[in-house]
Parts: sequence; C-alpha cells; structure tokens
Amino acid sequence: MSIIEIEHLNFSYQEGTPTIRDVSVQIEKGTYTTIIGHNGSGKSTLAKLTAGLLEKGSGKIVIDGLELNMENLNAIRSKVGVVFQNPDNQFIGSTVRDDIAFGLENHNVPQCEMDDIINTYAGKVGMLDYLDHEPIRLSGGQKQRVAIAGVLAMKPEILIFDEATSMLDPQGKAETKRVINQIHEESGLTILSITHDIDEVASSDYVIAMSKGQAVMRGTPQQVFAREKELAAIQLDIPFARKMADELKRKGLPFSDALTIEGLVNDVCRYASNM
Repeated sequence: MSIIEIEHLNFSYQEGTPTIRDVSVQIEKGTYTTIIGHNGSGKSTLAKLTAGLLEKGSGKIVIDGLELNMENLNAIRSKVGVVFQNPDNQFIGSTVRDDIAFGLENHNVPQCEMDDIINTYAGKVGMLDYLDHEPIRLSGGQKQRVAIAGVLAMKPEILIFDEATSMLDPQGKAETKRVINQIHEESGLTILSITHDIDEVASSDYVIAMSKGQAVMRGTPQQVFAREKELAAIQLDIPFARKMADELKRKGLPFSDALTIEGLVNDVCRYASNM
C-alpha cells in the first residue's frame, strides 16, 4: 500500500529553470526509502515538496490518501515529521526537555501527559540522561538525536530526514544512522531519507536516484548499485563493501554482492570457516 504517491510533479524556483521535472514515484507504507543524487539533482526539493514546505508547480502529491493542497495541508503536516540538515537550527528550548516539549505544547498536549511522552522518546534515541542539559553543550550527533525525539513525540506516520547526517562528524553520523535504523525496525514508520551517505543507502529498503530534477533510477539497493556505470554517469558511487566484494569475486572467491561492511565481514568469516 502506497502512503506517498507523486504523479508528474514539476517545480521551479525560477521561471524557465525547472528543479523538479515530471517526477512520478510511489513509496510504500512502512518502508525505509533513500533518495540520492549529486548536488542540484533536486532530491532535497522533492522532500520539501512532499512535506508541504514548498508549493508545487504542477502535478499531484497524495499523502496517506489525502491530496496535498491548502485544504488538506494541516492534516498532512500532522502526518509528516521532518529532521533537517543543521541540528543547531532546530532548537527552541533552553534545555533538551523544553525542546521536546515545545511541539507538544503547540499541539495542546495536557501538561500531565508531557513528562511520560518526553521520557519515552528521549529514551528511544538514547538521550534520557540529557533532558536537563543545554542543547548548545551537546555534540552534533546528540543534537540531531534530540531533534529526532522532538519529531517522534508528535507521532507522525512519515519521517523525512533531509540530509540529517551531512553536517556531522563520523561519530555523530554513526549515532544518527543507528537511531534511524532502530526507528525503522521498531516503529513501523515510513522513513524517507535524503542522503549523500552511500552506506546509509545500503541499509534502506528502496532507493530513488535523482539527476537533473528527474527520478532516473529506483529499486532495492542491490538493484540500483548493480547499475554501476549508470550511477557513475550521474556522479554517484557504490558502497566500498560492494567494490571489495566485486574485486574478491573477480579473483574467484565465492562472495555475495555485499553492500555493507557487516555483510562483507560475514562473507569473509563464512569463507574462512570453510577453508
């Protein structure tokens, strides 16, 4: 069942210069879909259009059965949560607790219910011990996890990550990707992640590759990364683990098409145990 349906979508920031060109994609409920593309490919614009943060030029966007228009905008925004690129731009409160509470207050959640909700979602992202800390004193990865907790507390059905790891150091990226995977495994939320991180793409269910405002490839990570020459033509790479696995297969070793380091390590261990 599709929870996001996009049909013949077009959008331009400037007249005569299309940013999104006749994009039609469907995203199934409960899946983890990544959107990849070089800078300027239109992937972040597509996410903003899907979240109702930009007004489309033409075409159709349907979110959970509701067409995205002014009449349905508030209802759709209650279904969609967005985590942006820069965690420093997402904080409102003076403490982590206040920041998570901000959205709840805007949704008129009774004060007597707030503490349990805040504790629940801070716990889900591993930030329960930081509720009374000032956000400015947190690491980039911790700030992004707080931002995720604040969005999750609103109980959206769709969670959009707009390059949420691109400004983080390696540890922060690893923390955030771990939380995203955990949310996907435990919550059943539909996740849409705009990313440059090829290793994150390898962990997703489906991939949409964008180039020059168009969706030029779609499928599972295995299907998309098998098209290495086409990816290179639009300035995209394949995961290191896949490159290594391909090289080992060329040498005659019985390896699978591993996309993650974990998968590659499992292949190595399996091969070593059979020697």
